[in-house]
Amino acid sequence: MSKLGQLGAKLHSGEVSYDFIGKRKFWFVVSLVLIAISLAGLFTRGLALGIEFKGGVEYQANVKVTDSTVQDFGDAVKATNAEDLGDPIVTTVGADKVRVQTKPLSQDDITEVRAAIAEEAGVPVDQVTSQQIGASWGQQIANKAIIALVVFIGLVFLVIWAYFREPKASMAAIIALLHDVLITVGVYALVGFDVTPATVIGVLTILGYSLYDTVVVFDKVRENTRGITGSNRYTYSDATNLAVNQTVVRSVNTTLIALLPVGSILVVGTVVLGTGPLKDLSLALFVGIAVGAYSSVFIAPALLAAFKEREPGMQALNRRVTAKRAQTAASLTPAGAGAPVAVGSGGGTATKAPPRKQDRPAGTAPTPAARPMKSTGSGRPQPTRKPRSKRGK
Repeated sequence: MSKLGQLGAKLHSGEVSYDFIGKRKFWFVVSLVLIAISLAGLFTRGLALGIEFKGGVEYQANVKVTDSTVQDFGDAVKATNAEDLGDPIVTTVGADKVRVQTKPLSQDDITEVRAAIAEEAGVPVDQVTSQQIGASWGQQIANKAIIALVVFIGLVFLVIWAYFREPKASMAAIIALLHDVLITVGVYALVGFDVTPATVIGVLTILGYSLYDTVVVFDKVRENTRGITGSNRYTYSDATNLAVNQTVVRSVNTTLIALLPVGSILVVGTVVLGTGPLKDLSLALFVGIAVGAYSSVFIAPALLAAFKEREPGMQALNRRVTAKRAQTAASLTPAGAGAPVAVGSGGGTATKAPPRKQDRPAGTAPTPAARPMKSTGSGRPQPTRKPRSKRGK
């Protein structure tokens, strides 16, 4: 068995354990710092909305794609000096098509840019398509994305509540999901990637992935805490920590397996293609999967334990477990060498001194004295014997 497999077996059996839940304050602080950085990026840099959300003009033309296609068409469009052109976004679609996106332009500038693209592609102007996307259409897309997110979160809350019969589990899962969304969106703001419909699809996908991992951990928590109030062996936090240790290797393995192909897509979309749906989708997936795995292990179970520990029944269980552990520790502590031992009970305290060497237990016969030895002159002492009795006298 591999070392990782052995570690997983030891974690599952409780032979090896890491205190995830006991250090939850540290993980909460880490998450708050990440969220603060994300919010700072959102308020200072903002999101780079794609043409689908802020409106603009999109051109497409058939051309044989080469390594310099993106650079050549970008330079050709910039050479028109159209008003408020900005930096055009040039992407390739397959091996025989190029797409150029610009900010909203006037009709004259649209015609001029279209002619420049046709000239660079070596095709007639009428073979270059152009489409104006209004800001109102982009606003509708944004509103629908927000509605989809709200509906998704609402359904998640109800489904988890119905499955676990525990509203606190739903609250912990929803907070973990919002945690993942904020950090992912903050990363988009910090790196400056365009937010497109592909980004929205990626965010919704990572929510499902994070939720799946969280439900697996919660299911193990439910198994470990079934009937916990009827015993004094461990607290709810102890059982939750055991559940996290039992599932952490699985979470790490599935996360790494998922990140490898997504990371490859991110590299291809960013380095090779430069821009496009793959780049927008893969970044959301990569960041979301990593953050979702983190929240499923360190945040959601810790929140659930914190919520449950406030219940009166769990507080009473904590007191019983603490008292039992203190009693067990006291009974296993050996008395100090030579220290007086308390005996009896009542108001007074009687002590018993440690036994001396010459003392002997009651009811035992004294050790017989050694027989005297006499010298025979031969140099060797001989025992003194009593004379034999004379029979017959």
